Amino acid sequence: MTSTIHALPTEVVYLITAGEVIDSLASVVRELVENSLDAGATRIVVSLWPQQWRVRVADNGCGMNLDDLQKAAATHSTSKIYTCADLWKISSLGFRGEALHSLTNLSNLEILSRPAGENWGWRVVYSDGGKVEQVEVAAIAPGTVVNVSNLFANCIARRQGLPVVAQQMKAVQTTIQQIALCHPQVTWQVQQNDRDWFTIYPASTSKKLLPQFIQQVKEADFQEVKLAIPHPSNSENSALSTQNSELTLVVGLPDRCHRHRPDWVRVAINGRMVKSAELEQTILAAFHRTLPRDRYPVCFLHLDISPDQINWNRNPAKTEIYLNEIGYWQEQVTQGIEQALRLSSANIKEAVHITRVSKLLKAAEAKGGYNFNPKNPKEDNNQQSALNNPYSLKAVAQVSNTYIVVEHSEGVWLVEQHIAHERVLYEQLCDNWQMIPIEPAIILYQLTPKQVAQLQRIGLDIETFGEQLWAVRNIPAMLQQREDCADAILELSLGGDLQAAQVAVACRSAIRNGTPMSLPEMQTLLDQWQRTRNPRTCPHGRPIYLSLEESALARFFRRNWVIGKSHGI
Repeated sequence: MTSTIHALPTEVVYLITAGEVIDSLASVVRELVENSLDAGATRIVVSLWPQQWRVRVADNGCGMNLDDLQKAAATHSTSKIYTCADLWKISSLGFRGEALHSLTNLSNLEILSRPAGENWGWRVVYSDGGKVEQVEVAAIAPGTVVNVSNLFANCIARRQGLPVVAQQMKAVQTTIQQIALCHPQVTWQVQQNDRDWFTIYPASTSKKLLPQFIQQVKEADFQEVKLAIPHPSNSENSALSTQNSELTLVVGLPDRCHRHRPDWVRVAINGRMVKSAELEQTILAAFHRTLPRDRYPVCFLHLDISPDQINWNRNPAKTEIYLNEIGYWQEQVTQGIEQALRLSSANIKEAVHITRVSKLLKAAEAKGGYNFNPKNPKEDNNQQSALNNPYSLKAVAQVSNTYIVVEHSEGVWLVEQHIAHERVLYEQLCDNWQMIPIEPAIILYQLTPKQVAQLQRIGLDIETFGEQLWAVRNIPAMLQQREDCADAILELSLGGDLQAAQVAVACRSAIRNGTPMSLPEMQTLLDQWQRTRNPRTCPHGRPIYLSLEESALARFFRRNWVIGKSHGI
């Protein structure tokens, strides 16, 4: 019997490898702009002609000399790593040495480049396999221009298997936005069919960049937190590492912005957007009970950690990784989100107007007969909140037995008493879910087997007491003094997990709207509320307070007017 196993021809091997790295227009853009960023570029121009299967990426990076250009597209050629050990020290975006070589097997490739300090540059055209086909002097600015044309010409089936042009362009836009979010200081110009498509302007932080990507949000709708994090204590290299890792979080404040889908939960590590189901689930869990039902947070997490904690060598796109000590990083992310959602002068910058305040002031001005357009509508996003300590908020009055009027150094707040108390009670229940015995037992009627099982699941001691009768012999401690305790237990029997039960108990036990409160009672509630971990929203996701800043009030009452001039004097 003759052998059927044989070595694949070199050109087949190259095509297989190329197909793993380059599978779409978006992947071409990703690989080329990552090379630009590795070259230190601060301005990148991406031009696309999708119907012609053509891409051009130009940058102002460090450029390449002729020797490097002649080697650039050879198989597995790179300037990023040299030995096996370097795979555990990856600090660049590219390192495999596959992208340019793959493009020579799937398209026509030419590169023009000029190093800074040289008087001229070079243009190199490559043939299949990365061989140099043509070399000539080129007059270009310092930097690099890569032209890819006739993509997938030798693999027409690949073209036919890709989505329609509009979907491919959407993928390109998403790819560029994700990379830009990790490198906010870079200017991006993107063109399609020789027309300007979109521009991304540089920003000092990712927080300042996000409003360019998400409609109808402002910088003040986000909170950014940066934390220095020590290496895991049980890490093999922790004793050798002298530099701490850094965690950067940009969080959409839950009372201001959220999404119908989890499409803006993004994770980046060391300058590259990655897929990490563990970290994404950690983010979603940290926002649980702070958002309305079926809504998702806006959150960008960027971890800058020691390369020895990461194995990038998992797939060609480098988006799926192995992260050592994943439990440790999950814990740090949870703590970072808790800090971002907390109210304190160290981390809250209130806008003069949030959306609800703008609408309120516009309505008030309309009723007052004003027709006023401020000369400078730009909002001051640099005001610091006055919440330095639990006593910085002062209860002044109660409106409609529902809202607490709160004074602080920079304006006035309205706090809804019921949901503020609900947040306090919910976190107390989460920290100390205590069941206490009661005597006599509470008798319930006509429970279904499902309701009985639900009460047992959340810790209630329930047993048959007669035909269609059940006796409940312990209850959550917070319900002990309530006259409607039986109704509350029936509510708990209708379904949900322990957290849902805790929310239900907190809601039923909180001070009702319409209940008169004394000033000391209101002040006590304010002090307790400020100490909660997530003070912006109740467990159902509703906003707890409305802020009227002093500058907004001054604008409304026209305190900047000169009285004499306003009377025509």
